[in-house]
Amino acid sequence: MLQVGSTGDWLAAGTAEMLSVVIPAHNEGETLEATISMLTTALETAHIAHEIVVVNDNSTDGTGDVLVALARRYGSVRVVDNDAPNGFGFAVSTGLGACRGDAIAIVMADGSDDPADLIKYHNKLKEGYDCVFGSRFIHGGRVIDYPIHKLILNRLANTFIQVLFRQDFNDFTNAFKIYRREVIAGLQPLLSHHFNLTVELPLKAVIRGYNFAVIPISWEGRKHGISKLKIREMGSRYLFIVLYCFIEKQLSRGDYRRRSGGQRSPISTARPHQQIEGS
Repeated sequence: MLQVGSTGDWLAAGTAEMLSVVIPAHNEGETLEATISMLTTALETAHIAHEIVVVNDNSTDGTGDVLVALARRYGSVRVVDNDAPNGFGFAVSTGLGACRGDAIAIVMADGSDDPADLIKYHNKLKEGYDCVFGSRFIHGGRVIDYPIHKLILNRLANTFIQVLFRQDFNDFTNAFKIYRREVIAGLQPLLSHHFNLTVELPLKAVIRGYNFAVIPISWEGRKHGISKLKIREMGSRYLFIVLYCFIEKQLSRGDYRRRSGGQRSPISTARPHQQIEGS
Protein backbone atom coordinates (compact mmCIF):
# COMPACT_ATOMS: atom_id res chain seq x y z
CA MET A 1 0.00 0.00 0.00
CA LEU A 2 1.33 3.44 -0.88
CA GLN A 3 2.18 5.41 2.22
CA VAL A 4 2.39 9.16 2.65
CA GLY A 5 6.03 10.16 2.16
CA SER A 6 6.89 7.12 0.05
CA THR A 7 4.89 7.96 -3.08
CA GLY A 8 7.88 9.62 -4.74
CA ASP A 9 10.07 6.56 -4.14
CA TRP A 10 7.32 4.29 -5.45
CA LEU A 11 6.96 6.42 -8.57
CA ALA A 12 10.71 6.41 -9.22
CA ALA A 13 10.83 2.62 -8.82
CA GLY A 14 8.70 2.03 -11.92
CA THR A 15 10.03 -0.07 -14.79
CA ALA A 16 9.65 1.50 -18.22
CA GLU A 17 7.64 -0.39 -20.84
CA MET A 18 6.22 -2.87 -18.30
CA LEU A 19 2.54 -3.52 -17.69
CA SER A 20 1.52 -4.51 -14.16
CA VAL A 21 -1.77 -6.39 -13.82
CA VAL A 22 -3.25 -6.26 -10.31
CA ILE A 23 -5.69 -9.05 -9.41
CA PRO A 24 -7.33 -8.97 -5.96
CA ALA A 25 -8.33 -12.48 -4.94
CA HIS A 26 -10.52 -13.48 -1.99
CA ASN A 27 -11.56 -17.14 -2.12
CA GLU A 28 -11.03 -17.43 -5.87
CA GLY A 29 -9.33 -20.82 -5.95
CA GLU A 30 -11.76 -22.12 -8.58
CA THR A 31 -11.26 -19.25 -11.02
CA LEU A 32 -7.63 -18.13 -10.85
CA GLU A 33 -6.01 -20.82 -12.98
CA ALA A 34 -8.19 -20.09 -16.01
CA THR A 35 -7.98 -16.30 -15.51
CA ILE A 36 -4.20 -16.19 -15.26
CA SER A 37 -3.71 -18.69 -18.07
CA MET A 38 -5.80 -16.59 -20.47
CA LEU A 39 -4.15 -13.33 -19.40
CA THR A 40 -0.65 -14.76 -19.78
CA THR A 41 -1.40 -16.18 -23.22
CA ALA A 42 -2.84 -12.88 -24.43
CA LEU A 43 0.02 -10.77 -23.08
CA GLU A 44 2.74 -13.08 -24.37
CA THR A 45 1.09 -13.29 -27.80
CA ALA A 46 0.99 -9.48 -27.94
CA HIS A 47 4.68 -9.34 -26.83
CA ILE A 48 3.88 -7.06 -23.89
CA ALA A 49 6.41 -7.09 -21.03
CA HIS A 50 4.34 -7.67 -17.94
CA GLU A 51 3.92 -8.89 -14.40
CA ILE A 52 0.74 -10.24 -12.84
CA VAL A 53 0.47 -9.24 -9.18
CA VAL A 54 -2.13 -11.39 -7.44
CA VAL A 55 -3.14 -10.28 -3.96
CA ASN A 56 -4.34 -13.09 -1.71
CA ASP A 57 -6.91 -11.23 0.35
CA ASN A 58 -7.09 -13.41 3.47
CA SER A 59 -8.61 -16.32 1.54
CA THR A 60 -9.95 -19.28 3.49
CA ASP A 61 -10.33 -21.73 0.60
CA GLY A 62 -7.52 -23.18 -1.52
CA THR A 63 -6.55 -19.87 -3.14
CA GLY A 64 -3.14 -19.78 -1.46
CA ASP A 65 -2.14 -23.21 -2.75
CA VAL A 66 -3.40 -22.40 -6.25
CA LEU A 67 -1.32 -19.22 -6.29
CA VAL A 68 1.84 -21.02 -5.18
CA ALA A 69 1.41 -23.44 -8.10
CA LEU A 70 0.69 -20.63 -10.57
CA ALA A 71 3.74 -18.64 -9.48
CA ARG A 72 5.89 -21.71 -10.14
CA ARG A 73 4.33 -22.24 -13.56
CA TYR A 74 4.40 -18.63 -14.77
CA GLY A 75 7.47 -16.49 -14.21
CA SER A 76 5.41 -13.31 -14.57
CA VAL A 77 3.13 -14.13 -11.60
CA ARG A 78 3.93 -12.55 -8.25
CA VAL A 79 1.88 -13.34 -5.16
CA VAL A 80 1.36 -10.74 -2.44
CA ASP A 81 -0.52 -11.28 0.80
CA ASN A 82 -2.87 -8.58 2.03
CA ASP A 83 -2.03 -8.20 5.72
CA ALA A 84 -4.65 -5.51 6.31
CA PRO A 85 -8.28 -6.40 7.08
CA ASN A 86 -9.71 -8.08 4.01
CA GLY A 87 -11.61 -5.99 1.51
CA PHE A 88 -11.40 -5.20 -2.20
CA GLY A 89 -9.96 -1.72 -1.62
CA PHE A 90 -7.34 -2.96 0.83
CA ALA A 91 -6.30 -5.72 -1.58
CA VAL A 92 -6.03 -3.44 -4.62
CA SER A 93 -4.06 -0.84 -2.66
CA THR A 94 -1.66 -3.57 -1.51
CA GLY A 95 -1.25 -4.72 -5.10
CA LEU A 96 -0.64 -1.19 -6.34
CA GLY A 97 2.09 -0.74 -3.76
CA ALA A 98 3.83 -3.88 -5.02
CA CYS A 99 3.63 -3.02 -8.73
CA ARG A 100 6.75 -2.32 -10.78
CA GLY A 101 5.27 -1.36 -14.14
CA ASP A 102 4.82 2.09 -15.65
CA ALA A 103 1.30 1.06 -16.69
CA ILE A 104 -1.08 -0.56 -14.21
CA ALA A 105 -4.34 -2.38 -14.91
CA ILE A 106 -6.84 -3.76 -12.42
CA VAL A 107 -8.39 -7.07 -13.49
CA MET A 108 -10.93 -9.20 -11.68
CA ALA A 109 -10.01 -12.73 -10.60
CA ASP A 110 -13.29 -14.26 -11.73
CA GLY A 111 -12.54 -14.14 -15.46
CA SER A 112 -15.24 -11.58 -16.21
CA ASP A 113 -12.79 -9.28 -18.03
CA ASP A 114 -11.70 -10.15 -21.57
CA PRO A 115 -7.89 -10.37 -21.96
CA ALA A 116 -8.28 -9.06 -25.51
CA ASP A 117 -9.64 -5.83 -24.02
CA LEU A 118 -6.55 -5.55 -21.80
CA ILE A 119 -4.40 -5.58 -24.95
CA LYS A 120 -6.60 -2.84 -26.43
CA TYR A 121 -6.24 -0.84 -23.21
CA HIS A 122 -2.46 -1.08 -23.34
CA ASN A 123 -2.28 -0.11 -27.01
CA LYS A 124 -4.56 2.87 -26.42
CA LEU A 125 -2.53 4.00 -23.42
CA LYS A 126 0.59 4.00 -25.61
CA GLU A 127 -1.06 6.63 -27.80
CA GLY A 128 -0.38 9.03 -24.95
CA TYR A 129 -3.41 8.94 -22.69
CA ASP A 130 -3.07 9.03 -18.91
CA CYS A 131 -5.83 6.44 -18.41
CA VAL A 132 -8.04 4.22 -20.52
CA PHE A 133 -11.51 3.32 -19.28
CA GLY A 134 -13.77 0.67 -20.74
CA SER A 135 -17.52 0.81 -21.12
CA ARG A 136 -19.81 -2.17 -21.46
CA PHE A 137 -22.66 0.15 -22.39
CA ILE A 138 -21.56 1.93 -25.58
CA HIS A 139 -21.62 0.70 -29.16
CA GLY A 140 -19.36 -2.34 -29.41
CA GLY A 141 -19.55 -3.16 -25.69
CA ARG A 142 -21.48 -6.11 -24.31
CA VAL A 143 -22.48 -7.90 -21.12
CA ILE A 144 -23.23 -11.61 -20.78
CA ASP A 145 -25.07 -13.20 -17.85
CA TYR A 146 -25.34 -9.96 -15.86
CA PRO A 147 -27.95 -10.48 -13.07
CA ILE A 148 -30.84 -8.17 -13.90
CA HIS A 149 -31.09 -6.58 -10.43
CA LYS A 150 -27.37 -5.71 -10.51
CA LEU A 151 -27.71 -4.35 -14.04
CA ILE A 152 -30.53 -2.02 -13.00
CA LEU A 153 -28.61 -0.76 -9.97
CA ASN A 154 -25.47 -0.35 -12.09
CA ARG A 155 -27.28 1.83 -14.62
CA LEU A 156 -28.90 3.95 -11.91
CA ALA A 157 -25.60 4.49 -10.08
CA ASN A 158 -23.67 5.39 -13.20
CA THR A 159 -26.39 7.76 -14.41
CA PHE A 160 -26.26 9.52 -11.03
CA ILE A 161 -22.48 9.92 -11.34
CA GLN A 162 -22.75 11.12 -14.95
CA VAL A 163 -25.25 13.82 -14.05
CA LEU A 164 -23.44 14.92 -10.89
CA PHE A 165 -20.05 15.25 -12.61
CA ARG A 166 -21.35 16.20 -16.08
CA GLN A 167 -19.55 13.31 -17.75
CA ASP A 168 -20.36 11.36 -20.90
CA PHE A 169 -18.53 8.26 -19.64
CA ASN A 170 -21.12 5.78 -18.35
CA ASP A 171 -19.28 2.90 -16.62
CA PHE A 172 -17.40 4.34 -13.63
CA THR A 173 -18.29 1.42 -11.34
CA ASN A 174 -16.41 -1.25 -13.32
CA ALA A 175 -13.00 -2.01 -11.77
CA PHE A 176 -11.36 -3.01 -15.08
CA LYS A 177 -9.35 0.05 -16.13
CA ILE A 178 -5.73 0.99 -16.86
CA TYR A 179 -3.66 3.90 -15.54
CA ARG A 180 -0.16 5.23 -15.94
CA ARG A 181 1.99 4.85 -12.86
CA GLU A 182 2.16 8.60 -12.31
CA VAL A 183 -1.63 8.76 -12.31
CA ILE A 184 -1.87 6.22 -9.48
CA ALA A 185 0.67 8.32 -7.54
CA GLY A 186 -1.37 11.44 -8.26
CA LEU A 187 -4.58 9.90 -6.90
CA GLN A 188 -3.20 9.32 -3.40
CA PRO A 189 -4.30 9.02 -0.70
CA LEU A 190 -6.92 6.39 -1.48
CA LEU A 191 -9.78 6.27 1.01
CA SER A 192 -11.88 3.31 -0.10
CA HIS A 193 -11.47 -0.01 1.67
CA HIS A 194 -14.04 -1.95 -0.38
CA PHE A 195 -15.57 -2.00 -3.88
CA ASN A 196 -16.12 1.76 -3.78
CA LEU A 197 -12.47 2.00 -4.82
CA THR A 198 -13.70 1.19 -8.32
CA VAL A 199 -15.39 4.61 -8.34
CA GLU A 200 -12.74 6.55 -6.41
CA LEU A 201 -9.91 5.85 -8.87
CA PRO A 202 -11.56 7.04 -12.10
CA LEU A 203 -13.44 9.92 -10.49
CA LYS A 204 -10.27 11.31 -8.95
CA ALA A 205 -8.47 10.88 -12.27
CA VAL A 206 -11.17 12.90 -14.02
CA ILE A 207 -11.45 15.72 -11.49
CA ARG A 208 -7.67 15.98 -11.08
CA GLY A 209 -7.27 16.69 -14.78
CA TYR A 210 -5.81 13.51 -16.25
CA ASN A 211 -6.80 12.81 -19.83
CA PHE A 212 -8.47 9.56 -20.74
CA ALA A 213 -9.88 7.51 -23.59
CA VAL A 214 -12.92 5.25 -23.44
CA ILE A 215 -13.24 2.07 -25.50
CA PRO A 216 -15.99 -0.56 -25.68
CA ILE A 217 -15.30 -3.72 -23.68
CA SER A 218 -16.97 -7.04 -22.93
CA TRP A 219 -17.97 -8.49 -19.56
CA GLU A 220 -19.13 -12.01 -18.76
CA GLY A 221 -20.59 -13.30 -15.51
CA ARG A 222 -18.47 -15.65 -13.42
CA LYS A 223 -18.62 -19.39 -14.07
CA HIS A 224 -17.47 -20.49 -10.60
CA GLY A 225 -17.67 -19.18 -7.06
CA ILE A 226 -19.83 -16.36 -5.78
CA SER A 227 -19.62 -12.61 -6.18
CA LYS A 228 -17.91 -10.78 -3.32
CA LEU A 229 -19.93 -7.59 -3.91
CA LYS A 230 -22.60 -7.16 -1.22
CA ILE A 231 -24.99 -4.54 -2.56
CA ARG A 232 -26.74 -3.85 0.76
CA GLU A 233 -23.40 -3.15 2.42
CA MET A 234 -21.98 -1.02 -0.40
CA GLY A 235 -24.67 1.60 -1.04
CA SER A 236 -23.57 4.06 1.64
CA ARG A 237 -19.88 3.48 0.85
CA TYR A 238 -20.38 4.29 -2.84
CA LEU A 239 -22.39 7.38 -1.92
CA PHE A 240 -19.69 8.52 0.51
CA ILE A 241 -16.89 8.34 -2.04
CA VAL A 242 -18.97 9.94 -4.81
CA LEU A 243 -19.88 12.87 -2.55
CA TYR A 244 -16.28 13.13 -1.30
CA CYS A 245 -15.04 13.44 -4.88
CA PHE A 246 -17.80 15.92 -5.70
CA ILE A 247 -16.80 18.13 -2.76
CA GLU A 248 -13.16 17.96 -3.87
CA LYS A 249 -14.19 19.01 -7.37
CA GLN A 250 -16.27 21.92 -6.11
CA LEU A 251 -13.95 23.26 -3.41
CA SER A 252 -10.41 22.51 -4.59
CA ARG A 253 -10.66 25.08 -7.40
CA GLY A 254 -8.33 23.03 -9.55
CA ASP A 255 -5.58 22.72 -6.92
CA TYR A 256 -5.19 19.02 -7.66
CA ARG A 257 -5.34 19.27 -11.43
CA ARG A 258 -2.21 18.11 -13.22
CA ARG A 259 -0.20 20.93 -14.76
CA SER A 260 1.35 20.57 -18.19
CA GLY A 261 5.02 19.66 -18.18
CA GLY A 262 4.71 17.27 -15.24
CA GLN A 263 6.39 13.88 -15.12
CA ARG A 264 5.32 11.63 -17.97
CA SER A 265 6.20 8.17 -19.19
CA PRO A 266 8.64 8.02 -22.12
CA ILE A 267 5.95 6.60 -24.44
CA SER A 268 3.51 9.47 -23.90
CA THR A 269 2.45 12.24 -26.23
CA ALA A 270 -0.10 14.99 -25.71
CA ARG A 271 -3.69 13.80 -26.22
CA PRO A 272 -7.15 15.38 -25.98
CA HIS A 273 -8.58 15.51 -22.48
CA GLN A 274 -11.21 12.90 -23.30
CA GLN A 275 -12.03 10.54 -26.16
CA ILE A 276 -14.92 8.11 -26.22
CA GLU A 277 -15.07 5.48 -28.91
CA GLY A 278 -18.32 3.83 -29.95
CA SER A 279 -20.57 6.45 -28.34
